[in-house]
Formats: sequence, C-alpha cells, structure tokens
Amino acid sequence: MYSFKLRVSVLLALFLILWTGYPVSATTAIPVDCSAASAILYEPSSGRVLYEKNAHVPRPMASTTKLMTALLAAESYAPQDTLVATAEALAVEGSSMGLLAGDRIACEDLLHGLLLSSGNDAANVFALSMAGSYEAFADKMNARAAEIGMTATHFVTPSGLDAEGHGASAYDMALLAATVLKNERLAAICATEHKTITVNGRDMVLSNHNRLLSTVEGCVGMKTGYTSQSGRCLVSAATRNGVTLIAVTLDCSDDWQTHRVLLEEGFALMRSLTLSLPRTVSLTVFGGTRSEVDAVTEATTVVCLQSDEAVTTKVTVLPYVWAPVEVGDPLGTVTYFIGDTAVATMPLTASQAVPQAEEKTWLETMWRLFQRLFAEAVSR
Repeated sequence: MYSFKLRVSVLLALFLILWTGYPVSATTAIPVDCSAASAILYEPSSGRVLYEKNAHVPRPMASTTKLMTALLAAESYAPQDTLVATAEALAVEGSSMGLLAGDRIACEDLLHGLLLSSGNDAANVFALSMAGSYEAFADKMNARAAEIGMTATHFVTPSGLDAEGHGASAYDMALLAATVLKNERLAAICATEHKTITVNGRDMVLSNHNRLLSTVEGCVGMKTGYTSQSGRCLVSAATRNGVTLIAVTLDCSDDWQTHRVLLEEGFALMRSLTLSLPRTVSLTVFGGTRSEVDAVTEATTVVCLQSDEAVTTKVTVLPYVWAPVEVGDPLGTVTYFIGDTAVATMPLTASQAVPQAEEKTWLETMWRLFQRLFAEAVSR
C-alpha cells in the first residue's frame, strides 16, 4: 500500500528544489585561420560548436559519405554475414579495395575495405545488397540522415562520387560522425591503421588514408575524401582525458594541418568532469522504523566544459515518503547545467530500506511533518 503511495507521489510531488550555484563563463571562440570552404569543431556529448565557418552550407563531401554507408551496413548486418560482389557493383571508377566479381566477403572485412581503403566497390556492394538499387539505397541514407538531424544533407551515391544534388553541411557531417562513434564496431575500424583480410584465398592489405591517426595524439579516425568537385574533405575525431572532439572540413587544401590546429586548440580549451551528487540529501520517512532515508545516485556521467566554466546543480526531491521504503525506490532527480543548458539528469533513489513500523497516531505524524518542513524553511 505505502509503496504504491511512494511511487505515485514521485510522479505527482517532485517539487522541493534545492540549488547549488557556481559562476559560469561565456563561451570562448577558438581563433583559427581556416582556409576551408566549410569547417566545424564539435563536442558531441554536449552538442557544443567550438568553431565554425559556413558550417550549415551544403557542399559535396566526397568519400566522407562512406560514414553513412558504413553506419547503415553495421546496423543491418552482423560481422560475419556474407555479401557477394557483383559485376554491377564493381563497375565504378575511383578508389577500390580490389574486389573481383563473385567474391564472397564478410561484412566486417567489407567495412574495413570501405573505411580504410575507401573502396567505391565496397560501397556499391553494400548498397546493392541492402537495397537492390542505388536509388533505393539513397532513400535509406536520407531517411537515416533525417533521424540523426542532418537537415542540410542529401545523399545520392553510396561512395561519395560526384552526382547532382549530392552534398552535406560540415555541421551535419559532425552529427553523422558522432553517431558513427557510438557504434563500437565502426569506431574500432575508423581507428585502425592497417588490416589484412583474406577474400577467396587472396590476402588484401588495407591501409587507412587518414594521416592524423599517427600524427595527432588520441586520434580515432575518421574518413578522408576527394573529388574534383568537392576538393579535399576530411572528418576527424580524437579523444583525450575523457573529451572527444570532432573536426570537419569541406574543400580544404591544407586539411591535415587545419585539423591538427583545430583539435589542439579545442583540447586546450576543454576539460571533462565526472558528475556526482553535490550534497547529502535525506528525506523524512513517515510510518517507518527510521525517520529518514538518504537519496543517492548510482549513475556516473562525464560532461565536457570549457576550462573556465563550472556546473550548476539542481536537486529535486519529494518532501517526504511513507514506509515501507525499498532500496532503489525513486525519490527525485539531480540535474546538471552549464549556463542555462541542462547537460545531464540522473535519478535519485533510496539508499536503504525502511520497514514499516507500528502505526503511530495522527497527531504524532503531523508533528513530525511540521518539524521537518519548519527546519527546511529555516535553512533556506
């Protein structure tokens, strides 16, 4: 009976608000002289843009397109699922992983050929296997892009070869990169420098085109690209001390150096913080063998913020609960803010069980409630 009351009151009476405040500074722009037509430096956990230049203008993005092809493939196939390279799929120009018509290849090996060797043949095998035609696969790409929030993007080809209307914004490509990094299979492949696979008895040595993997501390990928229309395109990501940054440049002649500078400036600016409950929070328990129960959070969340920023905390809990209380019963929430933006919310639950005691008189119960509320009012 009382457990039911407890859960109902969580939904209807989360109104007691306690504040722990700290000063928060304004966002600081990164001073970078960038020659790219479009560029962005993005922190995915908060969605913060640390640097941008024409970041919402759609442009051809060449083989960085393959991040979307890889995402759809990884979401559709298990690592050992086998795909067949057809003559239709191999009738494509540009970079290739070296497939022959009739080759049977595991999805995971094909993903390595797609992302390391930037194989247009691999992209076409995935597209025709999944959708039956390039047009139908483009529909899948655009549908997934809409789910991610890529509003300035339109996919036409699975490989990124130039086609009328094929393009994306730097911001959208950063959103795609963040989604790809959440997929453990793809994140591991993007961070791989070399891979040897065997296809129909032939050994293939695949080498990642991304120079930053060996020249930038913490680099974890992600994809290069070039066509005559797009110019040099690059999506990169790096992780240091709990902070992950994503850089995107479209049509940038000095993309390697630009990404190094963007990432170094970004890491100099950002730090990570492991969030914890700022104070001991206890609630009055009525009708129990104990008069109080502590509210705790077992969740651990890391947020990224600028070096001169701090986090404000808002704790919302019930005014009281009725026994019996079970370990893990919901008691409220703790929300963390950077400025006015909520960056994380975690549940608060009961840290210990409180069994129901012998029934007390109505007057005793009301007196304890009055004492508790009076003490809280005085402490504010």
